[in-house]
Amino acid sequence: MTDSPLLFRLAVALAIGLIIGLERGWKQREEAEGERTAGLRTYTLTALLGGLCAILATHTSPVFLGLAFFGFAIGFSAFSWLEAKAEQNFSVTGVVAGLLTFTLGAYAILGDLTVAVAAGVTVMLILALKKPLHSWLRRITWLEVRSVLILLAMTFLALPLLPNRTVDPWGAINPAEIWLLAILIAAISFAGYVAVRIMGSQAGVALAAAAGGLASSTATTVTLARMAREHPAASPLLAAGILLAGTVMVARVLIVASALNGALLLPLAWPLGAAGLVLLAAAAILFLTNRGDGREHPVLNIRNPFDLGMALKLAALIGAINMLTKWIGDTLGGSGLTALAAISGIADVDAITLSLARQSHEGIAIVTATLAIAVAVAVNTASKAALTFFFGAPKAGWIVSGASAAAVAAGGAAFAFLG
Repeated sequence: MTDSPLLFRLAVALAIGLIIGLERGWKQREEAEGERTAGLRTYTLTALLGGLCAILATHTSPVFLGLAFFGFAIGFSAFSWLEAKAEQNFSVTGVVAGLLTFTLGAYAILGDLTVAVAAGVTVMLILALKKPLHSWLRRITWLEVRSVLILLAMTFLALPLLPNRTVDPWGAINPAEIWLLAILIAAISFAGYVAVRIMGSQAGVALAAAAGGLASSTATTVTLARMAREHPAASPLLAAGILLAGTVMVARVLIVASALNGALLLPLAWPLGAAGLVLLAAAAILFLTNRGDGREHPVLNIRNPFDLGMALKLAALIGAINMLTKWIGDTLGGSGLTALAAISGIADVDAITLSLARQSHEGIAIVTATLAIAVAVAVNTASKAALTFFFGAPKAGWIVSGASAAAVAAGGAAFAFLG
C-alpha cells in the first residue's frame, strides 16, 4: 500500500466520521459544552482512530485491531453510561453509532471504499430519520406485521416444498410458479399499501393517488370519485388523482410483464407507453391548473394485500386465469385470448398479465400476448372512467372519460404503428 492511496483512504475514513458526527452533533447542538459524550469532533476522531488502528494492525498483527476495538468499546460505553445515568436516558443508539464509526474507519483502510462510504451514508440516514421511522412504526398495526411474517414464512418455507411442475392434464397449473407470481403481485401492492398507511390523511392528492395506484388503482379511483361527489368544486384535482393512479397501473403492468418475459418489453412499451404518457400529461395539466382546489386530503381505505387470505385468493385467481388462457389459446386461438383479456380487464389486469407473460414462453405468440395485455389495460382504463361516473361527480366523470379515451386511442395508434 503506497502513501497516496493510504492518505486517500484515511481521508475517506475521516469523511465517514464527519458525516456521522455532523448528524449526532446537530441533534445535540442545544446541550452545553461538556454535557454530551460525543458530538461532531468525537465521531470524526473515532473514525480516524479506527483507520489508524487498521494501519497499525497491517504492520503488526490483526489482533491489535481487535484489542483496539475492544478497548474503544469499553471506554466509549462507559462514558455513554455515565451520561445516560445523569440524564435518565436509556437509548443505546449513540453507543452503536460510535462502534460503527470506529469499524467503518477501519474498513475504509482495509476494505472496499465504495462499501465503506455507502455504509457510512446509510448509518447517517438511519440516525437522521429517527422521528419518521418511529412515526411509521406507530402507524403500522400488528395485524399488518403478522401478515408479512406469515407470508414470508410461507414463501421461504412452503415454496420450496411446492411441486415445481404442472400438475393438471392441460399443463397450465404449476403450484410453485403460481404461488411465486402471487407473492410478486402482493409484494408490489403491499409497497403501495404501506405508503398509503404511512402517509395517511396528511398526504396530498398526487402522493396518495400514486401510492394508491401501486396498491390498487381501482380502490383509489372509487375513493377519489366519492370525494368528487362530496366536493364537486374539487373535481378537476380529484380527476387528476384518478388519472395518475391509472398511469401507475399502466407502468406496473409494463414492468411486471417485461420482468417475466423480456421479449414483451419493446412491443408493450409502445402502446402502454403512449397511453401512460397521455394519462400522465392530462394529470399533470390538471394538477398544475387546480393546485388551489380540494384542500381535503384523501384517506384511501385499501385492504392489506399481504393478508394470507388475500394472497390465497390471488393465487387461485392466477391459477384459474392460467387454465382459461391455456384452454382458450389451444381451442380458440388469439381472438379467444383477446376476449378473455377484455373480460378480465374489467376488474383486474394483474392475473391476465401474469398468465399471458408466462405462457408467452410456451407457445403464445408475442404479438398475441401483447395485444391481449394491451386490451386488458384499455378495458381497465375504460372501467375506471365508468366507476368515476357511477361514484363521483359528472364533471370528474367527463374529465376522466375524455383523458381515458385519448389514452386508449394513443395506445391503439401506437400498436397499429408497431404492427
